[in-house]
Amino acid sequence: MRDIKQGDADSFHTYLTEGCKLCQEGAKMVLFVTGICDKSCFYCPISEERKGKQVYANEQPISKDLDIIEEANRMDALGTGITGGEPLIEKELVLRYINLLKNTFGKKHHIHLYTASAPDKTTVSELAEAGLDEIRFHPPQSVWEKIKDTPYAGSMAETSKLGIETGFELPSIEGVEALIKFASKNDYFVNLNELEFSDTNAEALKERSFVLVDDISNAVLGSRSAAIKAINGIMKGHFCSSRYKDAIQLRKRLLRTAEVSSRPFEMITDDGTIVFGIINTDKTDEVKKILLENEVPEDLYEIIGESIEIAAWVLEEMAEFIQGYGSMTIVEKYPIKDGIIVESMPLLNPKLINKNAIDG
Repeated sequence: MRDIKQGDADSFHTYLTEGCKLCQEGAKMVLFVTGICDKSCFYCPISEERKGKQVYANEQPISKDLDIIEEANRMDALGTGITGGEPLIEKELVLRYINLLKNTFGKKHHIHLYTASAPDKTTVSELAEAGLDEIRFHPPQSVWEKIKDTPYAGSMAETSKLGIETGFELPSIEGVEALIKFASKNDYFVNLNELEFSDTNAEALKERSFVLVDDISNAVLGSRSAAIKAINGIMKGHFCSSRYKDAIQLRKRLLRTAEVSSRPFEMITDDGTIVFGIINTDKTDEVKKILLENEVPEDLYEIIGESIEIAAWVLEEMAEFIQGYGSMTIVEKYPIKDGIIVESMPLLNPKLINKNAIDG
């Protein structure tokens, strides 16, 4: 019986790679190199928006190398996970980005790579020389049973020989047992992910009789139980639940980003979002004068074009003085550039509302 350690949100493991440890801290930047892949795995969850030749660092579209460094600094990233699509379709780009990150942040910046390909000796040597720390192979299901007779076996032996921590990252479904035996025999790790329904794989999963766990989850029924059954056969194993990725991993990355890059007047929530107020006005000079007259410190607001972003609690206190100069809103959003707005609440002057109610 393996020494199985329980993690947060139904995850569990017998072993964690350095890449997984940093992900658990929310300290890994996700570098999406391309949405192109030639494998057509039926369970692939990649969205329509991400398909094609494009690069993202976390949720930010990338147009130049500096954008990647800025995003890494924004969250004080201790490492990077390179994913896709199939990243090695853009091999030169992957090598460039590994060199960029290592040269900027040093050898300690941990980099892992996901690939559905079996890179040849030349490519593996180039990846090792650039400084790749960890590689996670996810071969298509069609080769799982015969993995030792495929190019993946030789490719994995080569990455391991060159000091790159080597293993599999796979959906937890029937058939992984063959890969688990191969991995344990060769001292490779195995990361099992709870299979999930997405907009792009839903039809393929339904055709294969997969169903949802319940009405409030995207997880596939039976995926977690398959991992529980498999974990005792894995020398170096980790099961990452659907709930963990959503409730823990993303939340910790957002919290880390917010703590590093939020402005003094932004409130950080337990979910890693930020809350602040916005005054939309074409009279910024007049509003700033009101703020100064009421001794509002200048570090509690920022003028951006025809709007003033301000501490939410200050806006609530100042609403009666600013009413009539523009619209006032309190927003909650992701702590990233052009981040998703989770909630937007128009702020009205309570004193004026009460007066109107009395007059009515």
